[in-house]
Amino acid sequence: MEQESNRNLIFSSTDFKYSISRQHMDQQNDIPISDSRQYSKYLVEFMTQSSRYAVGMVDMVNSSKISAQIGPIKSARYYQIFLNSMSKILFRHGGIVIKNIGDCLFYYFPDSDDPDQKGLTSCIECSLEMIQSQKYISQQLICEGLPTIDFRVSADHGTVLLMKTNNSQGFDMIGPPVNMCSKINHLATKNQFVIGGDLFHMVKEFKIYQFKEINDFSLGFKLSYPVYSVSHK
Repeated sequence: MEQESNRNLIFSSTDFKYSISRQHMDQQNDIPISDSRQYSKYLVEFMTQSSRYAVGMVDMVNSSKISAQIGPIKSARYYQIFLNSMSKILFRHGGIVIKNIGDCLFYYFPDSDDPDQKGLTSCIECSLEMIQSQKYISQQLICEGLPTIDFRVSADHGTVLLMKTNNSQGFDMIGPPVNMCSKINHLATKNQFVIGGDLFHMVKEFKIYQFKEINDFSLGFKLSYPVYSVSHK
């Protein structure tokens, strides 16, 4: 499954060739031709086939305040230890990094669309190991004269589209589970793992975990979306 997904993510240079010329695009958007070179040639291409994955996010707590206190050089090491530690845990559980945005890391599990639910277990176990690693990462930081660290982990499941850009070898992902991970992450307390309702309905029968509804996230129009904390029994 993972190899097939990787093959589907290969984009050739022809994916970014359009019948409309650059000059015509600039004219259509009222951009003077003389100024058109000032604009980025950033282009995106979406896969036509959607997929269903478990998507997760780990986000540091109070990182802006901490980085302001310790300065840019120590902040770089602070972030490096955190991001590399999370990446190692992801690798052990078969997770793949989508991107990092500042102090948070987005990732997904390519096997989580498989009916045998192997990828769902990997997602839960990986996220819980991230939480459990907090004290060990903090010990390493202390040894290097850096502050301790806290973070939140969130995950959900749903339909996503993969996106490739013309100036990157990697890929990005958009869809409801990506958006929801970001929104529900702030409902978690420090060093807590939470999941959205869609993922909960897929894993609620897993007997080794304990789920507790902690809050509802408002979707507007009088609708709410349940959020659950997850821990080992």
